[in-house]
Amino acid sequence: MSQIRLTVDGQSILVSDGCSVAVALSLSGLDVCRYSITQQPRAAFCGMGICQECRVTINGQRRLACQTLCQSGMHIERSKNA
Repeated sequence: MSQIRLTVDGQSILVSDGCSVAVALSLSGLDVCRYSITQQPRAAFCGMGICQECRVTINGQRRLACQTLCQSGMHIERSKNA
């Protein structure tokens, strides 16, 4: 499987083409998607978009990491308060 390059909070990572953003974050060791208002780490939980714990900003738009496939050049930002 080929690899593509993304940026997560300014850090460049290589991931397998075709995986979800949630999988890419988890495999790269950056599996926290956001922090709650009380600064508790949140990550993908249900894996099907129901819980919305995996909200991230991708290329300026709020998305669910578990429901979004990685694309080369994506810019992902994990929220400090969301």
